[in-house]
Amino acid sequence: MYVEDLIVISARAEDIDSFKRNMVAHFQMSDLGALSYYLSIEVRQGKEALTLGQSTYASKLLERSGMAECKPSVTPMEEWLKLTKASIVAKVDATLYRTIIGGLHYVVHMSPNIVFIVGYVSRFMEDPREDHWAAVKLLLRYVKGTMDQGIVFPKTNGSGLHLIVFSDANMAGDIDERRSTSGVLVFLGSAPISWQSLK
Repeated sequence: MYVEDLIVISARAEDIDSFKRNMVAHFQMSDLGALSYYLSIEVRQGKEALTLGQSTYASKLLERSGMAECKPSVTPMEEWLKLTKASIVAKVDATLYRTIIGGLHYVVHMSPNIVFIVGYVSRFMEDPREDHWAAVKLLLRYVKGTMDQGIVFPKTNGSGLHLIVFSDANMAGDIDERRSTSGVLVFLGSAPISWQSLK
C-alpha cells in the first residue's frame, strides 16, 4: 500500500516523535517536516497562529476563467440579487461555467463567507446564461481581492474556548421553486470550524 501524505497532529511533540518511530518500524517512510501545503491548502505556522489559505489555487482558478487581470470587488454578490432558471438572455459555455463553479466549491473551504453565493450560482449549472455568468464573474472578482486572506486559528492553551453558532435564512427566496436557503457557521473561539449552506 502506498500513502502519499499523512498529517500527524498532537499537542505534545513527544507524542508525534513516538508515532513516527512506530511508523518507521513498520513502514518505509520519510518525514517532510512541518506541514506547509496540502491538497491545494497553504499552511502558514507562526508563533501566534496557524493560517490556512488558497491564494495559489485561487490564482489558477482566475486564470482558468480568463479573469486573472480583473479588478477586485469588495462584495461577492449584488445586494438583492435575483436570478432565475427561466432566463431568456444568451447562453454561455456550460462546460466552463461548471468547471468554475466546481473550483469555487473548493475555494469555499478557506472562504466560508462565499458559501451562500456559490450555492446560489450552482443552481444554474444545467443551462447557464449570461446573467448567471455575470454573478459568477463578480464573485471571481471578490476572490481576486481576498485571495491573500485565510482562516486564522490562534494558538491558545485551550482554556476559555467556546462554541459560537450563527445561522441565517432566506425564506422562499428561490424564484423558480420557492425553496428556502439557510446557512450555519460554527466557531470554536475565534476560528470557524464548520459551515454549511442548505437549500
